[in-house]
Amino acid sequence: MNPKVKLENHLHEHEARWFAVHTRYKREKIVHQRLTGKGIESYLPLQQFVRRYSRKVRTVELPLISRYIFTRIVRREYVPVLETQDVAGFVRFSNNLISIPNKEIDLLQRIVGEGIETDVEPYGFQQGDEVEITAGNLTGVRGLLVRRENKHQFIVELGHIGCSLCLKVDPHLLKAVGRREEQKRPISMVKVKEFAKWDMRLQV
Repeated sequence: MNPKVKLENHLHEHEARWFAVHTRYKREKIVHQRLTGKGIESYLPLQQFVRRYSRKVRTVELPLISRYIFTRIVRREYVPVLETQDVAGFVRFSNNLISIPNKEIDLLQRIVGEGIETDVEPYGFQQGDEVEITAGNLTGVRGLLVRRENKHQFIVELGHIGCSLCLKVDPHLLKAVGRREEQKRPISMVKVKEFAKWDMRLQV
């Protein structure tokens, strides 16, 4: 990292601001409960789905954005959030800790309140981004997002395996770790669609 580059940090001493937080897999609800128990304001957008089983019909609530929860904090609450069990860390963009405008949280709340089924797509990833696998046996393997095949598949080049192969990786197990300068742009948290799988190319 260039020491002359000043990173953004939107935490404020007195003004509470919204931030996105990563949780462990399927731990969004328990993290929400734990933050609330600490007196820390948090928001977990949930969607209702009807599940039909052989003998009954159940309505279930699932997070709108997998592994995401939102918390409204001041600077002194930053560490207590990180210390909360099953919190994986704050969502950062190019190492910058960016707050979420109130209007985007309001929009999320309005969308969820309407009860309309909503798809979520992590379109923060762009061609040329360097990405890293964050879980499983390939944790830490990095590569470049090469091209978008179609709306369900991505080809990614990774350079630490010693061979060339294609595999599918859950998008929630990827994080962007770099972006070509000409491709940097603000990332919106809203109006995104969650893809089931990503194709990745591992290559020396």
